[in-house]
Amino acid sequence: MNQFKSAALLVAAISFSSSCVAQVAIKGAIVYTMAGAAIRDGVVVIENGKISAIGPASSTKIPDGFRVLSAAIVTPGLVDPRGTVGLTGLYNSPHDSDQIEHSTPMQPELRAIDAYNPQEKLIEWVRSYGVTTVNTGHAPGELISGQTMVVKLRGNTVDQAVVVPAAMLAATLGPSAEKGEGKSPGTRGKMFAMLREEFVRAGEYREKLRKAKIDEHKPSEDKAEAKSVKDKKEPADPDRSLRQEMLVKVLDGELPLLVNCNRAQDIASVLRLAKEFNIHVILESAAEAYLLTNEIKAAGVSVIVHPLMQRAVGETENQSFETPKKLAASGIPFAIETGYEGYVPKVRVLLFEAAIAATNGLTFEQALASITIDSAKIIGVSNRVGSLEVGKDGDVALYDGDPFEYTSHCTGVVIDGNVVSETKR
Repeated sequence: MNQFKSAALLVAAISFSSSCVAQVAIKGAIVYTMAGAAIRDGVVVIENGKISAIGPASSTKIPDGFRVLSAAIVTPGLVDPRGTVGLTGLYNSPHDSDQIEHSTPMQPELRAIDAYNPQEKLIEWVRSYGVTTVNTGHAPGELISGQTMVVKLRGNTVDQAVVVPAAMLAATLGPSAEKGEGKSPGTRGKMFAMLREEFVRAGEYREKLRKAKIDEHKPSEDKAEAKSVKDKKEPADPDRSLRQEMLVKVLDGELPLLVNCNRAQDIASVLRLAKEFNIHVILESAAEAYLLTNEIKAAGVSVIVHPLMQRAVGETENQSFETPKKLAASGIPFAIETGYEGYVPKVRVLLFEAAIAATNGLTFEQALASITIDSAKIIGVSNRVGSLEVGKDGDVALYDGDPFEYTSHCTGVVIDGNVVSETKR
């Protein structure tokens, strides 16, 4: 009996310790808050998972008993605006690659939350470079491949990791979404026709739901008349459709349509589609976005730029290392992604991609913003992450030198006040 009691106490102790949030203070020779000027000899204090104080060491008290970490450079935890980690595995094999379903071109009902594996070892590797938050989900490769979600790279279950269960609806326009052997879609024209048709149907579905809701709240004397009309015509309350529900969310502005496209002609067509249906679109990859900066700016559309070191072949043959610089000069909101590629390594190092932008026209601060606060704004979580400010989540990355120098290392990562990595990477 005593053995059972001891075991129960041990389980309770483990459960308690795993749910506790450490109290941490982080000292940095330079602290980049991304909410103002950098702080030299700065301190970030994290209590109960949130930043409680930040400022110069001379005036920012570290409470007694706090664990203290130190680094040359301290930044907010990095935010990857588009990836597939958790659906893409470390071994790049069929058994750990669950990021794309090729059975049909139109699948908005696929939820990232059902496919994400928080135990995947690739998460640990990505996190060790300072990435704390990712907009991850189904990869490009189908007309609508599924949903994305925003997660923190921590937790034993998806419920512990998730920040936004359904963040965006991922679409693809271009050769990677074309079907061969006479199947649809086989051309760009067919892709847009299929998209337009689905949004028209979704609009009709939304109208049926609206009418059904009105009928439900009509005065009782009108219900008999409504019932007779319903009996004569098609049902006012349509059968539930998971596909249409997600498209209605896009039409209603609840979800952005994240469109992976690269050619200027496809980018222009996406802007036209957004205007036609009055939907919020975000361009992803967008290799030739620099050719349409005036149009993108006028449309008020944000861009999640392709990994700058990806292969420049096929529809990305005209990509440029200077695209981030040109978007910044045009005043277009942008961030840099790790994205997805169908070959090794599939998931790239976000830090390295931003470093290339920093050597091709972006300032250090602009490049860092593209993978912190600007990225957080585009994916809709800047109220919690992306900058070091009092009240925000305690997500911090520590480096022993300039993060964009290849000789520097990430020496520590903190998520929600918990030290999740101390591997020198």
